[in-house]
Amino acid sequence: MAADVDKNYVTAKENPESVQYLHKYVKDITESTAGFLVFQEQIASIAHKLGKDLSLEEGNQLRKVLTKKGTGKEAQVKQALFQKFVDGCVSKSIAKKEAEKMWQTFEFFSGYGFNKSHAVCYSIISFQCAWLLNYYPVEWMAAFLDKTSDAQKEKAINIAKSFGFKIKSIDVNTSGDKWEIGEEGDTLIQPMTSIKGFGDAAFKEIQSYRPFNTIEEFLFHEYMSYSKVNKKALDVLCRVGALDSLVDDRFSGLKHFWSVIAVDRPRNEKKLLENIEKYYPEGDFTEPEKIAFLTDLTGMFPINRIVSAELIQKLEERGIKPLGEYDPDLQFVWFIPRKIEVKKTKNGKSYWIVDVIDSTNTNNRIRCWSIRPNEELGINRPYIAKLDYNEQWGFSTRSVTKNFRLIG
Repeated sequence: MAADVDKNYVTAKENPESVQYLHKYVKDITESTAGFLVFQEQIASIAHKLGKDLSLEEGNQLRKVLTKKGTGKEAQVKQALFQKFVDGCVSKSIAKKEAEKMWQTFEFFSGYGFNKSHAVCYSIISFQCAWLLNYYPVEWMAAFLDKTSDAQKEKAINIAKSFGFKIKSIDVNTSGDKWEIGEEGDTLIQPMTSIKGFGDAAFKEIQSYRPFNTIEEFLFHEYMSYSKVNKKALDVLCRVGALDSLVDDRFSGLKHFWSVIAVDRPRNEKKLLENIEKYYPEGDFTEPEKIAFLTDLTGMFPINRIVSAELIQKLEERGIKPLGEYDPDLQFVWFIPRKIEVKKTKNGKSYWIVDVIDSTNTNNRIRCWSIRPNEELGINRPYIAKLDYNEQWGFSTRSVTKNFRLIG
């Protein structure tokens, strides 16, 4: 899909007259796949058929070494197979340039091809998932979010939102130990057990005695064990926002609430009232603090708090992709800086290495050369930029001032 072969394949299947084959000699090998190389077995068969004394075993070996570069052993094997292939093609009256072009197609194929037995397994799973998503969309999406790794969770949440589902944040009264479906039928509830540093024992204790209507009910419950729902549990529940539904107008903000019940944990209602008065000036957490808490405690960067779905759509309409989908021809992308590391070149000139993230949930680094003393870049704020890319440095820019623009 990343190579767009899926789209070309569908076009060829729908328009058989447009099918083009690598060569008439290999038509029989790729006829069943509309002229495209799809399976690793095909590349082994073509190499064996056209190469000079190139065995099927060597053809199978070829698929393993196609991506190898440099001068190592596998790269040497690749070069030897390349020569056998070209020599064989030439002996069959295929022009050398045509043979080399066919070899380039092999190398391109190596970026997405897999063997046929795996294809069968994957297609069955894909059909099952498509059927379940069509007939049981909310159940499927809850399972999808539950099984997605933490590294891909934010991207998965964005996918769920694109299907029209609402995401309910972690809440002590509604969150379970897995992604669940809300009463509305179109809402997915984030699990409480996804909080880092929050144990199963604390979750089971809270689950047994909820719902809680006030913070007093939560802090001074007759039966709840506070050796399990301890100070550490209260701390992470506060900072991740799981107790927000219990914050009433006695509190000046979430930082005030956190200090009252987690930092200086009250053992009785008298102490609770004293804490409310004592810490009242603290007010709320800053937006960067809230973002940092969510990221640190759930492993998911809350992009939706920084870049709205509407803004992402506008960027998409203008052809501006997230950095994770960088187009070297366009070069313009958007991203959110997460961290800036100040470095110096051998000549003593300052430059930055900026860690960034985007809606693809891809973490990348941008080298920003020739940084001026007064230059600034906002953390956790969205930017559009024109970036260069090369294999040595990755993404880079010669001027933050000229090439970066704050959006949103």
